[in-house]
Amino acid sequence: MCNWHNESTDELCEALLALKNKEECYAFLDDICTIKEVLEMSQRLWVAKLLNKDMSYVQISRQTGVSTSTISRISKCFEYGNGGYKMIIERLQEV
Repeated sequence: MCNWHNESTDELCEALLALKNKEECYAFLDDICTIKEVLEMSQRLWVAKLLNKDMSYVQISRQTGVSTSTISRISKCFEYGNGGYKMIIERLQEV
């Protein structure tokens, strides 16, 4: 398995942490990702938020248009991953 934690990804994390507001974030995402990639990431977060509300895969699929197989993959990360989804969902609720 490839260790993706390296100098390059460290720098990407530092770049994300250096963004000061939503406008800067949009500008950076627009330059570094395709629109499709940004939309896919935002959709994954949306699915994770709905999983956090204990919605069923069918309900989530109907609401988001995401396939149940993709929801299943997101669910595995949500439940058994490093806690990133849960952490950011909690922080977004504080805002």
